[in-house]
Amino acid sequence: MTITLERQNQAVHLQGSNQDGLTVQIDGSAAIGGENKGVRPMELMLMSLGSCSSIDVITILQKMKQPLDDLKIDVSGTRREGEIPAVFTHIHVHYHLYGDLDEAKVARAIDLSMGTYCSATKMLEKAAEITHEFTIHR
Repeated sequence: MTITLERQNQAVHLQGSNQDGLTVQIDGSAAIGGENKGVRPMELMLMSLGSCSSIDVITILQKMKQPLDDLKIDVSGTRREGEIPAVFTHIHVHYHLYGDLDEAKVARAIDLSMGTYCSATKMLEKAAEITHEFTIHR
């Protein structure tokens, strides 16, 4: 797996692309010259965790024959303040699942993702405490 980052301006706006040519815009904060033209690198890390787990949960619930109508995940992170690097110390994931779902199966799917399958979670849990919860919306 290889990605490429290309500078887009004379500040810190970057475009990331993968081997298939798909792109994402990345920028730094205004404090370091960013122009709000993309997401911040640390936000991308939270997005990576959320999307990795989302794919797991969707796939597991499909195998469990659960009627998942929709899924939304909120991921929040707390970073160490006043230190460089300002790494995450705590990450919380809140799953919002929509459909007539079995609560025990949802809990199992999320536990499997967070505890076993999600590579992003496994990497980030080495630096931060990761917690999760879910709400089923019927």
